[in-house]
Amino acid sequence: MTAWTTDELDKIDAADELEIASLRADGTLRNPTTIWAVRLGDDLYVRSVNGRTSGWFRGTQVRHEGRIRAGGVEKDVTFVDVDVDVDVADRVDETYRKKYRGYAASIVDLTVTSEARCETLRLVPRW
Repeated sequence: MTAWTTDELDKIDAADELEIASLRADGTLRNPTTIWAVRLGDDLYVRSVNGRTSGWFRGTQVRHEGRIRAGGVEKDVTFVDVDVDVDVADRVDETYRKKYRGYAASIVDLTVTSEARCETLRLVPRW
C-alpha cells in the first residue's frame, strides 16, 4: 500500500463531498455514491450513516477495493475496516463536526451515532 500525498489530502479534505465506488466481485466498478469524508492526520475516513444496510457500504465489503473522487483527485483505494478504538472514533467524530459545522446539526449528528462509528472505513490509496 502507498501513502497519500499532502496535495491529495489537502484537495480531498477541502472538498465537502466525496464520490465512492466499490468494486464488484467481477472487478467492475459500482455506480458512485456521494458521501462525506474527513481527514485525520495523514488518513482519510468515511462512515455509513445507515450502517451495514447502506448499499455503498455493503459494496465495500465484497472486495474491499474501489475508487474515490473528490477535489479533483481520483484514486483507487482499499477500504480498511476501523476497529472501534474510542480515541480514533472520538477524533473522527470531532473532525466531522468541525468540517461540516455549516450544515444542520441534525444531519451532522447522523455521522457520529454509535451505528455510524461502528461502520467507519479508512481509505488507503492503492497506487
